[in-house]
Amino acid sequence: MNRLESELQRLYLLPPSDPAEAADRRLISERGDVRALVLELARPADWDALSRVWQGVQAELGLPAPAIAVSGSDGLQLWFSLQDAVSTARAAAFLSQLRSRYLPGVAPMRLRCMPSTAEPSWRAALVPAQQAGTENWSAFVAPDLAPVFADTPWLDIPPGVEGQADLLARLKSIKPDALDAAFQRLQPPDAPAPDAPPSSARTEPGGGPDVDPARFLQQVLNDESVALPLRIEAAKALLRRT
Repeated sequence: MNRLESELQRLYLLPPSDPAEAADRRLISERGDVRALVLELARPADWDALSRVWQGVQAELGLPAPAIAVSGSDGLQLWFSLQDAVSTARAAAFLSQLRSRYLPGVAPMRLRCMPSTAEPSWRAALVPAQQAGTENWSAFVAPDLAPVFADTPWLDIPPGVEGQADLLARLKSIKPDALDAAFQRLQPPDAPAPDAPPSSARTEPGGGPDVDPARFLQQVLNDESVALPLRIEAAKALLRRT
């Protein structure tokens, strides 16, 4: 395993399905867990817009900088690394909230996420890689070079292994508590507090009988006005009760 493969394993890849085998370079497990979250902006690959996410997650959310990559075709990407794998639903919710916060005016057709509930079939290819039928390569790039690739988001020669490893070596993974805190900061102002039931499920003191826990969780799950992360947690709690 060379330095680049070691850095990819440290940041993005999941453990091999069979511990006796070598790492199989998986980004998504069989049950849908991920450590790598990818946000792509294409057609055009506008770094001025995507940099709002790159800067915002660091300045406002206190998260480590994500890697920046050219897709090898038509887009720029941000690669977020998680210290611990999470479900695709939780990862998709996080990326959706980033889009809402930092890219509200960008046409949805220009954005891709992995994972995504809207486009679950799209899978970002591990970087770096040559694009099929072309001489173009995807590659990780330094922040000060990202604007250079707006019109041509690819390399026409293979990127150096050591240079790619050097870029990744500077990056850190998002710790679980930091991800939780980011979810809290990304909540819209009118969202209910995480430890409080939504308004539609609350009753005034003395206003009714005790609420059945399973029924309450189902109400939270079905209430589209409740923030998605809370609905996900409600779904998990219901599954644990069955």
